[in-house]
Amino acid sequence: MSLDPVAYQPYNDPDDFIREVTDYIWVDRQIGFIRENYEPDSIVHGSYGTSTTRQEVIEGCLMRISAAPNHIGQAGDVIWEARGNDAFLSSHLVISGEEDFKVVGNTIANCLYRRGRMVEEWVVRDELAHALHHGLDPDEVARTKTFRGYTGSFTEPAPADVIAVGDSGPRPDDYRKEVEGVLGMIQQVWNDRDLKKVDEFFVRDLTLHTVGNDLIIRPEGYRRQLLRFLDAFPGGQFEVRDIQTHNDPNYAGLRIAVTWKFTGDYNGQARYGALTGKPVDILGISQFLVQNGRIVREIKLWDDIAVRTQINANRGDGPAPAANIY
Repeated sequence: MSLDPVAYQPYNDPDDFIREVTDYIWVDRQIGFIRENYEPDSIVHGSYGTSTTRQEVIEGCLMRISAAPNHIGQAGDVIWEARGNDAFLSSHLVISGEEDFKVVGNTIANCLYRRGRMVEEWVVRDELAHALHHGLDPDEVARTKTFRGYTGSFTEPAPADVIAVGDSGPRPDDYRKEVEGVLGMIQQVWNDRDLKKVDEFFVRDLTLHTVGNDLIIRPEGYRRQLLRFLDAFPGGQFEVRDIQTHNDPNYAGLRIAVTWKFTGDYNGQARYGALTGKPVDILGISQFLVQNGRIVREIKLWDDIAVRTQINANRGDGPAPAANIY
């Protein structure tokens, strides 16, 4: 699908667009540029719920920059795919460091831009990694935050045929065999719990970079990490909300980004304090590197602090609603 330059001007391509615009706002501190970059009614689905105005993005960005003035962000990957001839959906991996330039966590922002303007975003930050880096108790951090809840598209049923149409709209049918392989893994391993099939979908020397800035290796490590995630919500299921693909030798080949939502009752292992028996909705994004038909690497993020905050809200022991959740 050809993409009209109006989608990413004045930059060279969507990759260049996303890298430069992100630095412009977060590194150069030109927060006011958000007024030019986002539509007034832009929608942002984050780990604490849905924001529905550009002004909330501006205020939230300002507060984040003020709270972490030594934060350093750098693009790790940009997986972009056309959405018609004047729009694209990008999946931007941001590697987060601080004053010593050591990595303290990652963020993935999936952004739908139409004619150079942000219209909808799905963003997850590894806040657990930041808490652990600073020696903070994750449960105490969670008690200072508020889960507002989701609105709009994220409350609707998952797309029936996500290969054809995701939450961001119709998508090109690129790399169908590899996409079907990733979706097959999500269904058979994540949802059906056939953990032995990790060996079929992944290479032996796989890497999984996940929350808490953890780096996991080998199929058995992958299985154990998935079990640890699931045992608090043993009946939970993953639904795929969107997909984008991009093949670029500069990024080691074909990468497939998947936006997912996990819903499950907190009735298993009490990893987050007293059980509630109530459902949680977890927004997550995974970026897969696929080579020769097998998954070589996955970067899998959700906000584990936000999970705690949502559970606190279900127990009725959370704080009063906050004005901004961006």
